[in-house]
This record gives sequence, C-alpha cells and structure tokens, in this order.
Amino acid sequence: MKPDCHTAMRLLLGQIRQALPFEMDEAQLCRGPCQGCSKKLLEFIDMELEEWQTRLDRGEQPSLGDIHKLTKRARKVYQVMQNNGLIEVVNLDQ
Repeated sequence: MKPDCHTAMRLLLGQIRQALPFEMDEAQLCRGPCQGCSKKLLEFIDMELEEWQTRLDRGEQPSLGDIHKLTKRARKVYQVMQNNGLIEVVNLDQ
C-alpha cells in the first residue's frame, strides 16, 4: 500500500537529509572546483526542508505536485554535490 501524501513528504524529507552532506563544514564545501555554490545550495534546500517540516507539523497536506517539486530540487542539488566531488558517485550498473 502506498503512503498518503503527508507520510510520503515526511519520508522524502528524511531521505533528503540523509543523502545530502549537511554535516560538512564550510572549508570542506568550498574546496576544489565548483560548478554551483554547494554552501548556498545546501542552505537553500535546508530552508525548503525546514519550511515543509513546519507546514507538516501544522497539519498541512502536501499535494503530489509539492512532493514532485521538492524531489526535483533535491535531485538537482544532489547532482551539483556529485559534480563538485562532495558525494561519491555510485555506479548501479555493476
């Protein structure tokens, strides 16, 4: 059985927090080549996650569109983190 939108959004928030390197300090984030400011992107997505956490705690019901938009944003941030060498690229074709 698929979760409702409220549960799906909570799960997504947890998955994003686990996948992105929020624990890295500024010195680690700002080293080497940069194709997008990792620090600013993490701050941006963190604000999005905090906003959604607050909205969910108030009982707001997200739509499938809301879940899709957050997923898309998080994937883009994740891709930049990979391109900047902050997240290891995993090859699933092995």
